[in-house]
Amino acid sequence: MSSLRQSLKKYFGYDSFREGQEEIIQNALNNRDLLIIMPTGGGKSLCFQLPALLKKGVTIVISPLISLMQDQVMSLHDNGIGATFINSTLDFQEIKHREQLILSGKIKLLYLAPERLISEKFQSFLNTVAKTNAIASFAIDEAHCISEWGHDFRLEYRQLRQLRQRFPQIPITALTATATPRVQQDIIQQLRLRNPIIRRFSFNRPNLYYEVRPREKRNYHQILQLINSLEGSGIIYCLARKTTEDLAYRLRQDNISALPYHGGLTDEMRSHHQDCFIRDDARIMVATVAFGMGINKPDVRFVIHHDLPRNIESYYQESGRAGRDGEPAKCILLYNPSDEYKINYFIKQKENINEQKQAREQLKKVQEYAETNYCRRIVQLGYFGEKYKGDCGGCDNCLNPKKFVDWTIEAQKFLSCVARTREKFGMNHIINILRGAKNQKIYQYGHHLLSTYGIGKDHTTKEWQYLGRSLVYQGLVSQSNDGYKILKLNNESWKILQHKRKVKIALNNEQNNNSQDLDNPRKLETEILLSRLKKLRKKLADEENIAPYVIFGDSTLKVMAQLQPISLESLSKISGVTEYKLNKYGNYFLREIIAFNHEQPVITPLPSHTHMKTLQFYQQGLTVSEIAKKRGLTESTIISHFCELIELNQPVNVNEFVNPEKQKNISEALNKIGDKFLKPIRDYLGSEYSYDEIKLVKAKLASYKIK
Repeated sequence: MSSLRQSLKKYFGYDSFREGQEEIIQNALNNRDLLIIMPTGGGKSLCFQLPALLKKGVTIVISPLISLMQDQVMSLHDNGIGATFINSTLDFQEIKHREQLILSGKIKLLYLAPERLISEKFQSFLNTVAKTNAIASFAIDEAHCISEWGHDFRLEYRQLRQLRQRFPQIPITALTATATPRVQQDIIQQLRLRNPIIRRFSFNRPNLYYEVRPREKRNYHQILQLINSLEGSGIIYCLARKTTEDLAYRLRQDNISALPYHGGLTDEMRSHHQDCFIRDDARIMVATVAFGMGINKPDVRFVIHHDLPRNIESYYQESGRAGRDGEPAKCILLYNPSDEYKINYFIKQKENINEQKQAREQLKKVQEYAETNYCRRIVQLGYFGEKYKGDCGGCDNCLNPKKFVDWTIEAQKFLSCVARTREKFGMNHIINILRGAKNQKIYQYGHHLLSTYGIGKDHTTKEWQYLGRSLVYQGLVSQSNDGYKILKLNNESWKILQHKRKVKIALNNEQNNNSQDLDNPRKLETEILLSRLKKLRKKLADEENIAPYVIFGDSTLKVMAQLQPISLESLSKISGVTEYKLNKYGNYFLREIIAFNHEQPVITPLPSHTHMKTLQFYQQGLTVSEIAKKRGLTESTIISHFCELIELNQPVNVNEFVNPEKQKNISEALNKIGDKFLKPIRDYLGSEYSYDEIKLVKAKLASYKIK
């Protein structure tokens, strides 16, 4: 194992790096400037945390939110790592205490908000640190905040350009989950990165399932059913504060622990609700976009959008708060085309015309995502300049392909109507003409006299809207971005009118039911044990006043439930179990697993034919040597049969082969040393213990996993 991987296991409990991490860390150790664009859940934090532990001095981490820095420091502490934060929540004495810890070299990672970092008083302290203990590097988290072209621009981040001027020799690592090519260049320019190594990873997150459902008019029941069909913690994003309050209240009335989060609440209330969610005291957070950036809760299992997001980048960030631990999670958008008018209201509040134009283009893109008939990842990843072939196997359109019907004639009617109204009107007016509506605007312009008037009565308004939007998103007709959305014919439109191109429209199929299959007894047993391990984790977390995921992540608990280790040695091999956590929590989880195994009914596979034959001779009272002679096998082979039979909970009494006192000593040795190799156990116990005796006791302990 390489020294970097040894350090990874020691400090973070992982056996291997994720894609690209090892290369990034090696470059960080070589003091290179870095720009890392890595999707949420890809392991960005490790890219600056591990180098910080291996380099001399302290690494300064700039983080935009108090909650984010507190969560990360809490997780580092629970790995036995020296980390701290300094922010406005601390009084003068506590800040001085933490500054002394930094100067004494006991802190390897210091988290700060950008405002504090650039303050003159703190700059003086940093100068002292640089002289006495050395600053290893600067890590700028959520680096897209520095760019005015980013979706979450923050003016205070802009001042971080001073870092290069004040500390020219200290390397800078900039990290973000989302950055278009334009934002990437702005980050490099603003931070004055020197010949930076740029590592841009795919924005695709295969563990996330994306789905768009039509939002029902009275949709509370729809949301309630959806939540009841899903497991684990979830976030519901809403546009309006009132919606968050009403929805959270109604969910609580239906015995679902839900809390609201929006800008109208006091700082104390928002902080309290956030803590309840992170610590699993509340299952659902119903929130506006005020909630989310930097929320360090990796085990969010679903994100529901009650309303259409304003742009793809926001949707990617918000939905991306699901499944940060790499485990499967669902992202569901409830879509109603009328959301467009709500968002346009906010767009009109922008004073800058160019900003309005850009916002409308972004809105058009997110509408395309909601209404597309092909792989949703094509639209989503294409926004970030990433080409994707489709057929992802992880969105509703790929898992439930729609049936396509030929609507060329309807498209010709629609486009002909656009042409006959001289390309001066929007979609709703065109549809009114096609359906033969009798309103003042149609009579005012004489459009009731057109040949296309009333020729579309055989289709509903909704069907014509679906066709019109499909034509727009497929580029088969153009639409102005001036707020009036005037339809204009283009080259593709004329191909349709000239019978040179067909138009096919997708119809929805019924969704497949992807509910979990728990008919398998072994899978059911694993799920039950996992639930118990989560309850134990919550109990321990409450006692320490920390978030449950800080103790062990969901992915680590799942492996525990599957493998059901019975010794500290075997538990230490599970990914996510560090030496520090093994010593602190290991025995709690081992006791829970062993207790669970003793309580379970026997659910075992049947022994093989050859093992059953050995069992029959044993039940007749034959000794090991007599069975071996009758079967023409070695005694060692017969002992191995007995070991297999014991593991499968067959009626073989270990006491007949190993006395209880020896069994006790062997069990203690297995727990202390581990069960991977027999020789260290034999050396530990002494020559009076045989390998066969050790094997038989090991089999007995293993049988607890199956019981």
